[in-house]
Amino acid sequence: MTFNPESELDQSDIERQVETVLNENEIVLFMKGNRLMPQCGYSKKAVALISRHVDEFETVDVLPALPEYREALEEHSGWETIPQTYVAGEFIGGSDVLEELEERDNLGKELATA
Repeated sequence: MTFNPESELDQSDIERQVETVLNENEIVLFMKGNRLMPQCGYSKKAVALISRHVDEFETVDVLPALPEYREALEEHSGWETIPQTYVAGEFIGGSDVLEELEERDNLGKELATA
């Protein structure tokens, strides 16, 4: 899913988009950049970790409206940092949590619950 950087999205638009993408996709990664071109190391790490276990997952580039996405996502997760991974609408964590789950051989199980 891509959003036009020139769009004039307000907070309520972003909140609706977050709700929609969480409701319509089993696995969602809110990240800086996109799956093919992550724009930060943490987002790149999250994409790599998820990709080890699943082929299909949605990514949302938060850069076009970063402050609005941070606020909207914090409502769901209690975290304002990016990236954020959700499975079946439930917050799993950022790249650090994904890495910990992978080290414990639990990431595949978490992602399989989708």
